[in-house]
Amino acid sequence: MRKLKITELHRLTPTEFRESPKTPLIAVLDNVRSMHNVGSVFRTADAFRLEAVWLCGITATPPDPEIHKTALGAEDTVSWRYFKDALDAVSELKQQGYAVCAVEQAEGATALGSFLPNRHSKYAVVIGHEVKGVQQEVVDACDCCIEIPQYGTKHSLNVAVAAGIVIRDFAEKLIIPKKNNG
Repeated sequence: MRKLKITELHRLTPTEFRESPKTPLIAVLDNVRSMHNVGSVFRTADAFRLEAVWLCGITATPPDPEIHKTALGAEDTVSWRYFKDALDAVSELKQQGYAVCAVEQAEGATALGSFLPNRHSKYAVVIGHEVKGVQQEVVDACDCCIEIPQYGTKHSLNVAVAAGIVIRDFAEKLIIPKKNNG
């Protein structure tokens, strides 16, 4: 095996990215305090061509050198919006026809692997504060809760890691074609 050179990857240009079809998914960051986590979510959103990243509350917004450090320019290609209150973001998403899912450990939450999104619908996932998670009032406003099963001693994952797991899972279920094994 030989590692591919960056020129062999045939990535989209920023213009091609903006004009390309998107995964029908918006990542909503609810009071995420780490700019490195924000930048990482932008980079993951770029990798899976999300429609947008919505930033709420204390979540920092571009342009910012600390966000850029991990986003590596994805903050310039991925569409984003800022909302003072995550409840306003959830309300607007619902008005636009999105199913809104909190990523949270909650009574009645659906395990991520068991969640089956409709390929003809559009979704938003709300990822919360590094310590406090998604605000309860935001969880209450969501259509469902999705939980990432964990089997160790810790009770949570890093925000950017959790976002990456959820975004990849949604992308696989919504847009990535299954390979034919036959």
